[in-house]
Amino acid sequence: MLVSVQEAKTMYEELGATFVDCRFDLQDDQLGFQNYEAFHLPGAVYLHLEQDLSGSVEATGGRHPLPHLDSFVQTLKAKGIDDETVIIAYDDNHAFASRFAWMMKAIGHQQVYILNGGIKAWRNMGYPLSTEKVERSIETSEQSWVFDENLIATQEYVRRHIEDEQIALIDSRNYDRFIGKVEPIDVKAGHIPSAKNFDWMNLFKEDGLFKHEDELKTYFSSLEMYKEIIVYCGSGVTAAPNVIALWEAGYNNVKLYVGSFSDWITNEDNEVMTFEEE
Repeated sequence: MLVSVQEAKTMYEELGATFVDCRFDLQDDQLGFQNYEAFHLPGAVYLHLEQDLSGSVEATGGRHPLPHLDSFVQTLKAKGIDDETVIIAYDDNHAFASRFAWMMKAIGHQQVYILNGGIKAWRNMGYPLSTEKVERSIETSEQSWVFDENLIATQEYVRRHIEDEQIALIDSRNYDRFIGKVEPIDVKAGHIPSAKNFDWMNLFKEDGLFKHEDELKTYFSSLEMYKEIIVYCGSGVTAAPNVIALWEAGYNNVKLYVGSFSDWITNEDNEVMTFEEE
């Protein structure tokens, strides 16, 4: 799913690929679009994490639940995306592009890629940028998209399999949040019982690119014994790069717990572990 800037440029020029700008800031929900307006890749359309890639926040489901399928498909059509579109998603840290790319895979779209290194890598090559606001849509198109339940874990699914020794549960947040030392967002601190910590920030090299496939295989080598991997974070966003990296490393049976920790803690019956308790 990862493509270099050189590959992305060729795909844009020769295949008519569509760039999708997914830049977002969790502390300022307008900054991503403002950055898009300032400059973006040629022909890029913009998708907003909370308006386009998430549904309404409710009592359960976490801080960034999936949107209803019909709503998501309408969003895609409004951006000129159908099942024939070759998509290259990008941002400036891989989190939001990975969330979008995973969502496209989850509805069965196969021609979706992530620009390795994001917009920074593109700019470093001196490739052209644009300030043009792109408007295009598809009025009518028949789609057969459905969310693939094999790629999605619900809270109920995690509860049911939490003690399954053949399934690994991966927490993508940083170690201090994992052990419950700090919690800057959610009302409870700690992690889901049995989870192993694989901080999503460890996936990248100093230049911001994803590590090479061999390095990712080494990083995830302790997971080889498991038949399935469930990945979560705080709200189903920064877990997505771990899903992408696991796929790159050859792990195929991987589910994203979209609701993640922010959904888990809405159920008072769900246990939360801290380092001291283990």
